[in-house]
Amino acid sequence: MAQHYKDLIAWQKAMDLVAAIYDATDAFPKRETYGLADQMRRAAVSIPSNVAEGQAHYSNREFLHFLRHARGSLAELETQVLIAQHRKYLEQAQAEDLLRRADELNRILSGLINSLREKV
Repeated sequence: MAQHYKDLIAWQKAMDLVAAIYDATDAFPKRETYGLADQMRRAAVSIPSNVAEGQAHYSNREFLHFLRHARGSLAELETQVLIAQHRKYLEQAQAEDLLRRADELNRILSGLINSLREKV
């Protein structure tokens, strides 16, 4: 396992997704500043935060717990991207890019979860 959470591909990809979400939500209507945009940002930030916190516990069982929370936040974020697309706050290509990134991160998180399950 990685010595530091910053070495984890899951954390790195999650950080990239956070940046993409912040960029995307910058263009949302002002009325969504404390609504959907804020929720999306919080969900996105929660993903790498949970990966980092879980890895810092140095226990596979606790790491699994936090990775599952990260995956839950990712599912929340995917739903919010779809809502934003439906409300026409995101163009189709932009939403597809965010969802593609989310899907890739989901596969990475699932792989990490599966590998840790074998060690618990």
